[in-house]
Amino acid sequence: MLTIGDKFPDFVKKAVVSIEKGKEFSTLNYSDMKKDGKWLVMFWYPKDFTFVCPTEIAEFDKNYSEFRDRDANLIGASTDSEFVHAAWRRDHEDLKGLRFPLLADTSKSLAEALGILEKDEKIAFRATFIADPEGIIRFVSVHDLSVGRNVKEVLRTLDALQTDELCPCNWEKGQDTLHV
Repeated sequence: MLTIGDKFPDFVKKAVVSIEKGKEFSTLNYSDMKKDGKWLVMFWYPKDFTFVCPTEIAEFDKNYSEFRDRDANLIGASTDSEFVHAAWRRDHEDLKGLRFPLLADTSKSLAEALGILEKDEKIAFRATFIADPEGIIRFVSVHDLSVGRNVKEVLRTLDALQTDELCPCNWEKGQDTLHV
């Protein structure tokens, strides 16, 4: 698995960006995205049309403006196709108005490069990566397939990383950092 200090892999992948007919799909190119000087927060989930996954995706969407305010590109991803993503978004009330793309890694090449494919089913683990504007991975968290992540903790970690200072246990934005 790629970890802290590794380069986040370049990718060019299809993604669902809307449920409006004719505007559903876009191509995401990480090389182009890095040019905007923003952080990357990419969270992976195992499968569309499941139970834990939509709770996480909806919670990321509820906090979308928090990521945007921190100059972070937020992307959800799984190994399902863009067509399945679009169908799920149209079908699930909590996903219809998503403000961030759902990346389709149908070849599983990006999940494989990241090292987050489950051995038997070859689906992505519930993983979160934060990469800085230069594309260096600064945070990785991987959960069992049955356990949802904490979006507030992802935001707290992003805040801490963006201080570029030492942050103590349970540090939150606005609190003092450590000065040694």
